[in-house]
Amino acid sequence: MQPDDNADNITRIARSFVGARRAGHALPDYPGDMPAALDDAYAVQDAALELTGTAVAGWKVGRINPPIGTVDRLAGPIFTDQVVVADGSPIAMPVFADGFAAAESEFLLRIAAAPDPAKLSYTIEEARDLIDAVHVGIEIASSPFPGINDHGAPVTISDFGNNNGLIVGVAIEGWRDIDFNSWPVELWVEGERAGAATTATMLDGPFGAARFLFELMAARGIALEAGQWISTGAVTGVHPVRIGDKVEARFDDRLTVGCTIKAR
Repeated sequence: MQPDDNADNITRIARSFVGARRAGHALPDYPGDMPAALDDAYAVQDAALELTGTAVAGWKVGRINPPIGTVDRLAGPIFTDQVVVADGSPIAMPVFADGFAAAESEFLLRIAAAPDPAKLSYTIEEARDLIDAVHVGIEIASSPFPGINDHGAPVTISDFGNNNGLIVGVAIEGWRDIDFNSWPVELWVEGERAGAATTATMLDGPFGAARFLFELMAARGIALEAGQWISTGAVTGVHPVRIGDKVEARFDDRLTVGCTIKAR
């Protein structure tokens, strides 16, 4: 593909996904030539971000398995108008009824201070020092394109990393002094356990996800801000949901957060 053709393809894909998300309708077919490289995928994401005009409340991090070269994670924006703080009231989270829809149990990290935009490499400890709160939560993964997760990480990245919402549950008290990585985590859908695991299955854990994000955003030239969230990855996997499903995430058999799935 020639450079001009590639630029046109990136623009077409970005416009198609942003338009479909605004209208709430599905895209049965991928709207262009699927990106094969991570750089092209993030170029689509960047173009789509410029089109939305919506503030970013945080970033989701997901796993690339198998890795692409040495890269084993991906990222996508979480928009302010798609973040819900659980306060005991019923929560209904929208998905694309004819697209892709799933729910994921996740640990959420809140950024305490904006990372140095010129710093390209972090240790786990340095990443951890930039966090001031850890919460339990649920990421809603949904895309207008039903096959978003069937064609590799670049395609997933190209539609905002397949994110369509975040539920922020309760804070984990004393998180600096406890090993929440050993907590059993479960996701329940319609009263049945869909998955169970600990973060021991998640590469280098939630703070590894933060390290990855800090390095990636610096490389992309995107400034992170204090107060933004990092949704650190699906602890128990990506679990498909349907309209009307009741979802509950359980952490250490004590902390829970839940929602009902609705159509956009």
